[in-house]
Amino acid sequence: MDSKEIGSGSSGADLLREIERLRSEKEELESRIHLLEAQIKPRGAAEKDKSGSCSLSSLSCSQMNGATISGLSPEMIHRYSRHLLLPDFGVEGQLKLSKSSILVVGAGGLGSPVAMYLAACGVGCLGIVDSDIVELNNLHRQIIHTEAYVGQSKVKSAAFSCHAINSSVKLVEHREALQAVNALDIVSKYDIVVDATDNLPSRYMISDCCVLLDKPLVSGAALGLEGQLTVYNYNGGPCYRCLFPTPPPSAACQRCSDSGVLGVVPGVIGCLQALEAIKVASAVGEPLSGRMLLFDALSSRTRTVKIRGRSPACLICGENAAFTREKFQSFDYENFTQSPMSDKSSEKLNLIPESSRITGKEYNEIVNTGEPHVLVDVRPIHHFKIAAIPKSMNIPLSNLEDKLSTIDSALKQAAQDSGKCASLFVVCRRGNDSQRAVDYLSKNGFPSAKDIVGGLQSWSQDVDHTFPSY
Repeated sequence: MDSKEIGSGSSGADLLREIERLRSEKEELESRIHLLEAQIKPRGAAEKDKSGSCSLSSLSCSQMNGATISGLSPEMIHRYSRHLLLPDFGVEGQLKLSKSSILVVGAGGLGSPVAMYLAACGVGCLGIVDSDIVELNNLHRQIIHTEAYVGQSKVKSAAFSCHAINSSVKLVEHREALQAVNALDIVSKYDIVVDATDNLPSRYMISDCCVLLDKPLVSGAALGLEGQLTVYNYNGGPCYRCLFPTPPPSAACQRCSDSGVLGVVPGVIGCLQALEAIKVASAVGEPLSGRMLLFDALSSRTRTVKIRGRSPACLICGENAAFTREKFQSFDYENFTQSPMSDKSSEKLNLIPESSRITGKEYNEIVNTGEPHVLVDVRPIHHFKIAAIPKSMNIPLSNLEDKLSTIDSALKQAAQDSGKCASLFVVCRRGNDSQRAVDYLSKNGFPSAKDIVGGLQSWSQDVDHTFPSY
């Protein structure tokens, strides 16, 4: 003891006070040591695990520095004190959360708030899987990333942000695409899965995988100004295939890269996904199993609807389900849904012969030589307002049938002004709608019409590097 040493004649009350003082000093010192150790070790040295292991043995109460009767260290009590003050959550909820492992599939608009809040709230082990890199046009909605990480792995960027929020969380980086060949191995290491993807084949694959491994799945979606959220395969609730045994037509499957999304919409849905994951992990509250939450950003309204229960005829979870792990690993989800998993591999149509097509460089030569022609841009008008090739005429594909006379008049005017026959070219964003337009025009009085291969995207890459890409 120090100068405050207690003599043999001290009373029992003095001894108890001294014991209490020493205990308080011990807890404070151990908490300070724990914080200092976290500062001097390499970022994520203890928490980050590239192997995919999610062992939470380091979180056991018996190994915690300064463990209290609650099972939480003094640092944890201070960090999560606002959780602990909630009668419905409290110590029990925080302990369950700190011992749980959650996999977030996708580090984009939905995955950003999910990962950040799960890390901040103290999940025991957080896995993030994504093969994509950060792009500048991600940042308006994917708030886990910063400009400094543009061009780098999304998982790396997300891991940095999560550790910056809470260095005590164990974080596992999966810098790869989740596919049927690796999904069982990755998902099996976690208690709960959050689907933060944006494509149909991934939704089916992740749901099937969770059923095979008996894992609850928190699923969300956001597009344009709307979003939705539910929990699949939990407490006898349905899986994704129970609701959608047959994929919708590929034309009905839109993505943010095609249709756009207001940045805060996936933020709202992602926050709610994090909430549902926490409710499942902590066994607090009533998760959205058997119900779906619908969000309308324009009216700022949410409503919850009841969805059909588990289907006895479901291929995956039904009474006579025969979908094995072996079949899962060889199942072609892209072929099943007729849509790609990645928007980087968006469908390129080949509707018209090569003789009816022209490259952006070839069209640029026509412009430079002053050859008479008309360029019709068939994008929707709100796309045309973003950026357009000079002197192009905007006639949306949906209005083409009613504007054939307008095109004919423009061609005649160009021919009259130059004294030569004028050519007709068609452009769109990526080169698909322009083919549809040329196919229609060639059958309705304009047989020499040609589309620009790759659309404005190729124009930006191959001809005018200052032309904005979106």
